[in-house]
Amino acid sequence: MSAMPVSVEQLRLLTSADLTAAFELSTAAGWNQTIEDWAMLLEFAPEGCFGIEADGHLVSTTTLVCYGKRLAWIGMVLTNPEYRGRGFAHRLLTAALDRADSMGVETIKLDATDQGRPIYESLGFRPEQAIERWSQVSSSISPRKPNPSESHRNELDLEAFGADRSALLEMLSKRGTIYENPDGFLFSRAGRATGYLGPCVASDPATARSLITEWINESAEGGWSWDLLPANKNAVAIASELGFVRQRCLTRMTRGHLLHGRNDMVFAIAGFELG
Repeated sequence: MSAMPVSVEQLRLLTSADLTAAFELSTAAGWNQTIEDWAMLLEFAPEGCFGIEADGHLVSTTTLVCYGKRLAWIGMVLTNPEYRGRGFAHRLLTAALDRADSMGVETIKLDATDQGRPIYESLGFRPEQAIERWSQVSSSISPRKPNPSESHRNELDLEAFGADRSALLEMLSKRGTIYENPDGFLFSRAGRATGYLGPCVASDPATARSLITEWINESAEGGWSWDLLPANKNAVAIASELGFVRQRCLTRMTRGHLLHGRNDMVFAIAGFELG
C-alpha cells in the first residue's frame, strides 16, 4: 500500500510573489479588494502580512497594520475552503497578535463577520460596536479628479480616528480621488467589483453630505461600496438619501486598552482591513 502524501505547512511573511495568490483568496471570498490593495498592505506593513503555505500554495492570510504603538488593525483573515478546519486562521492571528504585543501596541481592533467572531473572542477580543457595508448602483457620469486643497486633513483624522494614520492617508491619496475642504475630506478608490467610498471624515454632517454627494454625482463607477458606523446616525441618513442600501453587518471588536475616536466625525471608514 502506498503511503499517503504528507501536507507540508509553513507560516511565513508574505512577499510580492504572493500577491496574485492572495488576491485569488479574497476574490474567491467575494471581497472587493484589488491586487493593488494587497500591494499597498504589503508596502505599508511588510512585517505584518502573514500567510500559511500548504502543498506549495498560499492557502491562508492575515494582515496587521500598525498606527504607531497606539493602535493596530487586523484584516484579510482568509482561508481557502479546502483547508478550513485546520486552525490556520488561529495560528495566523496568534502570530499577528504576538507581533503587536512585542511592539508594545496598546489597542488592537478588527471588523468581524459572524463566522469569525468566535475565533476572535477566544483570543481576547470583545465587541465594541456594529459596522455596516452599504452599496449603491450608480449611473455612468464622467468624473473629474480635483486637485486636493491644503487642509488640516491629518489633524481632523487624528481627532476622528483616535490614532495617527497620516502615513496611510498619504498612500491612499495616490490610489484614487480626494475631495476636501477645511472641514472634511473624502477619499475614493477603485475596487474589484465596485468603487470604494472612504475614508470620509467631517466636522459636521453638512460637510460630509456635500463631499459625498459631489463625488457620487460625478462618478463613472458602476457602483459603490461604503462601510460606515451605524452609531453615526447622520452617516446612515446620508447613505439612505443617496440611494445606498445596507448589505452586511459586522462587529467591530477590540483587544487591549480602550480607545475611542469621534464616531460623529467618521462618515466612512478606510476599509475593513484598515479601520
